[in-house]
Amino acid sequence: MMLIDSHCHLNYKGLVEAQGEVLGRARDSGVRGFLNISTRRSEWDAIVATAERESDVWASIGIHPHEADAHADLGEAALLAAAEHPRVIAIGETGLDYYYDHSDRQVQQDLFRVHIRVARETGLPLIVHTRDAEDDTARIIAEEMARGAFPALIHCFTASADFGRKMLELGLTISLSGIVTFKNAKDLQAVAADLPDDRILVETDAPFLAPVPHRGKVCEPAFVANTCAFVAELRGTSTEALADVTGANFFRLFGKASL
Repeated sequence: MMLIDSHCHLNYKGLVEAQGEVLGRARDSGVRGFLNISTRRSEWDAIVATAERESDVWASIGIHPHEADAHADLGEAALLAAAEHPRVIAIGETGLDYYYDHSDRQVQQDLFRVHIRVARETGLPLIVHTRDAEDDTARIIAEEMARGAFPALIHCFTASADFGRKMLELGLTISLSGIVTFKNAKDLQAVAADLPDDRILVETDAPFLAPVPHRGKVCEPAFVANTCAFVAELRGTSTEALADVTGANFFRLFGKASL
């Protein structure tokens, strides 16, 4: 079974204090690989170091939209240099978050485009965060795709079915987190049941968003098995089969990753 946690924050509080044990529990649950995500430049070295130390962990480099104001002058050069590391397999997470508006919206958009240009130049997949910003996210991705294609995915998908269709039409992959297991996520569950087999990933976003039956706990990468099992049932397949499908999708999208 090739179960991959395609998005987790192993260096965040709640996981980093016992990172080895966290990874051990996930491996015991059948998780074969982990993409450790950065959200600010100050994290990059530690996240890459974890990937250097653990052969089944890879790193991303990028700036979360919450942190955009603090990185408004971050240019392509810093991202391009960091992306050269052999354990860095993705750009992000980046994108737009209008729910909290922790950073100026125009700054978020400008920095989002910087990340897109780096993804296009390097060929590394772009990891997109979007919340309450469907229209601008879709517009920017469409505009940038017209300038030249780049690989990308929407992580922790919670948007509308219409937005999901637009992203699929633009060639993006969609990743599902533990939110899909929540009782009030019926619309998301309908989307999850209908995603094309070759465009679906699973993730935890650990230490956040623990799936049922772990709600209220610190989320761990091991819990991606629960999300995978839930989505498999929605799709009328087995957990093992969906793990293999999503694992194959992961390695196809993140071509720099290998075990």
